[in-house]
Amino acid sequence: MATMLRPTILTTVLLAAALGAACGDDDTPTAPSGPDPVSVSETFSDVLNPNGGRTHPFVAERAGTVTAVINSLAPDAAAVIGLSLGTWNGIACQVILANDNAQVSQTLTGSATGIGGFCVRVYDTGRLSQNVEYSVTVTHF
Repeated sequence: MATMLRPTILTTVLLAAALGAACGDDDTPTAPSGPDPVSVSETFSDVLNPNGGRTHPFVAERAGTVTAVINSLAPDAAAVIGLSLGTWNGIACQVILANDNAQVSQTLTGSATGIGGFCVRVYDTGRLSQNVEYSVTVTHF
């Protein structure tokens, strides 16, 4: 009986060694690849009154760069207003970045560290003497 056991043990050991060698993988793992994230642009327009402000919430689906640019101010394209970016909690905009001397074509750039609610705010800094129609575009991921 001892003779029958030895070939079975020897066969099992050889089979296990062969299977172990076959499982080895010398390839370096690579990160998954896919399409680059696509940015989203949202344009907000309204009327800004002297001493007033307007807040526009938006949702960023990915972490990344967030920019806001003033496209137009009318009837006075040279008007100076405030432009800010912040986080939106469903009720209010918590300002994170602000430019109190913003004009047409000026950009405010920030970084979203995660997904969630954000906001862009335009406001009078005490320089408007009449209503101003504005357009601002926010770009994010």
